[in-house]
Amino acid sequence: MNGLIQSIFAKSPLKPLVKHICKVHECCTQLLPFFEAVFSDNWEAALEAQQSIKAMEKEADKIKMEIRMKLPTGLFMPFARTDLLQLVSQQDKIANRAKDIAGIVLGRHLHVPKDIEEDFFRYVRRCLDATLLATKVISELENLLEIGFRGKEVKLVEQMVEELDVIETDTDNIQIELRHRLYQRESELNPIDAIFLYDILNKIGDLADQAERVGSKLEAMVGRA
Repeated sequence: MNGLIQSIFAKSPLKPLVKHICKVHECCTQLLPFFEAVFSDNWEAALEAQQSIKAMEKEADKIKMEIRMKLPTGLFMPFARTDLLQLVSQQDKIANRAKDIAGIVLGRHLHVPKDIEEDFFRYVRRCLDATLLATKVISELENLLEIGFRGKEVKLVEQMVEELDVIETDTDNIQIELRHRLYQRESELNPIDAIFLYDILNKIGDLADQAERVGSKLEAMVGRA
């Protein structure tokens, strides 16, 4: 075990988990400059943003592998080792999805219809609200561990998980609206592009879905602690 990872785990086995979700969220935020470039038809800038997403996803993947390889067995903790490994895998799916979104849009130079760009961007931002909140939820783990999973910290986590559910519902509603507006424009679109646009809407919504699952997984772990 190298010195850095050893020192991190010596202080708390939860620190790498928090480090991972922070990198995952950072990866997702690059979708904002990415889509700004796409809307401007600036594919060079879109490529730069896509490369940033790809690099950050790779960094997150490296942290995930370090956690899997270095997480000690026999930890004196209220969480099972398998639960922590499942949680990091769930977090990792968020970064993977961000990479998929940017790769598909860039690969096809996929254009979003001008009249839905504003709401499309609102949709992306709302999904990123979920990844940010998931980051905050996971960041509360150490506080929960210190106080023995009781009191106001537990209630704070419960409130944040409830808010994740609200955000996920919001993103579902925005997606329904965007899918309807896209349906109205189908006759004006390249049929293949229309198929990919529907797929991208699903994948963006999956950012919020996966973030909500991170919260639900943590809530279940806390409930068993």
